[in-house]
Amino acid sequence: MSTDSSSPVLVWFRDDHRLSDNPALAAAAATGSQVLCFYVFDEESKGIRRLGGAARWWLHGSLKSLNDALEQAGLRLLLLRGSALEAVDTVVQATGASAIYWNRRYGAAEIAVDSAIKARLADRGIKAHSFNGRLLHEPWEITNQAGRPFQVFTPYLRAVNARSIQPPLPAARRLLGGVWARSILDQAVPLTELGLEPSAPDWAGGMRQVWQRGEHAAQARLSRFVETGLKGYAERRDRPSQEGSSRLSPHLRFGEISPRQVWHSVMNAVAAEPSLGLDAEKFLSEIAWRDFTYQLLHYYPHLPDRPHSSRFDNFPWNQDQNALKAWQRGLTGYPIVDAGMRQLWQTGWMHNRVRMITASFLVKHLLTDWRQGEAWFWNTLVDADPANNAFSWQWISGSGPDSAPFHRIFNPVTQGEKFDPKGDYIRTFVPELSRLPPAFIHKPWEASPTILREAGIDLGETYPEPIVPHGPARGRALEAFRSLRDMESELSA
Repeated sequence: MSTDSSSPVLVWFRDDHRLSDNPALAAAAATGSQVLCFYVFDEESKGIRRLGGAARWWLHGSLKSLNDALEQAGLRLLLLRGSALEAVDTVVQATGASAIYWNRRYGAAEIAVDSAIKARLADRGIKAHSFNGRLLHEPWEITNQAGRPFQVFTPYLRAVNARSIQPPLPAARRLLGGVWARSILDQAVPLTELGLEPSAPDWAGGMRQVWQRGEHAAQARLSRFVETGLKGYAERRDRPSQEGSSRLSPHLRFGEISPRQVWHSVMNAVAAEPSLGLDAEKFLSEIAWRDFTYQLLHYYPHLPDRPHSSRFDNFPWNQDQNALKAWQRGLTGYPIVDAGMRQLWQTGWMHNRVRMITASFLVKHLLTDWRQGEAWFWNTLVDADPANNAFSWQWISGSGPDSAPFHRIFNPVTQGEKFDPKGDYIRTFVPELSRLPPAFIHKPWEASPTILREAGIDLGETYPEPIVPHGPARGRALEAFRSLRDMESELSA
């Protein structure tokens, strides 16, 4: 791939904040031209969803890390704010660039923006080169025999496993940095002025204690996981009190590491130690699941805001704002639910098993519209992913492709007893229950007044009683689902 080496080429970073295995950056460097790198903080383009607070916090550190890495390579990351169409136009005109390179995006709004930019550039004879820098396989590459996207994950996974995964690209050995024109530097925005980190109040202290952002931190976390966390992953991944998951999700979300790097690192570990095979198989299925959600978002862009199954269009959701707030604050009276919601608030992340439990509780015990939960997770997760977040909420509500059936209703007590048997996870995030014995840590309302008093608990005061009883809540959810089916039968009669 060649360009006019006398003119600079542009690299537009968008949730691919790394130098290694970055196809757009590698292709730009291979031209031998001067490379100019920029990022557009776009909250103006039509349909672009504003990032939630926790993701904005992560983005700040991710951009800082990316800029530091580029500066070490002799480049500078230019930050712009506004409509991407106008920002790219401004950069191209100011630099006289001969080409622009980026890694593809898959949301409908993002595709529309990129298509408009490509069309405008083509009118000027400027080529836009795009690449796959986000997924193992792009949405249109893995299809069923009819050439359609898979609706069920298991056959999708079989199709993925039948194909090879391209090896990751090394970081470009030589990057020839260009000089930004003064006219565009005057329009650049300092990172601090993007207002991504909270200040008044600063609620990110818990996240700073838990996370390191950036490509270097992502690689270090991957190495630790492969060395010490992969063995036993298949069993430990469901134990929220243990470090059983990789915690790579926010790094993948912002492209600080690529799924190909993760995949090949794990496969190399299996090649060296074949006994890791079953654990690796389970872990890599989660990486493939991420691709699966992007395929579905690409073909069904309504997933974040409309039920995939039209039968749920008229579901009789509750409008209990007090119950929603209790769930958000981790004050439902169900310890495993409250521990998860508090972990989310404190750290910007929640264990995957507990995500399913808390989501099921909101949708089925409280009969709250899944979109309320999706919006809360979008705002509070550092790894809030447009595909995975939307798909997972539709999965738990029973309205999405390959979903859990609505009548599968998690019992938060038995789920807690199964996956946090000693209550260690609960004691960490619901400290007011920390002195309860294991027999009652998941159901404090069954403890005697003496046991509660010795544990320092005044039920209903220091810790809430359950906001809904499990049995009647389950029955109410099933009745709501039956009423929906009865309504469908009447409409089709």
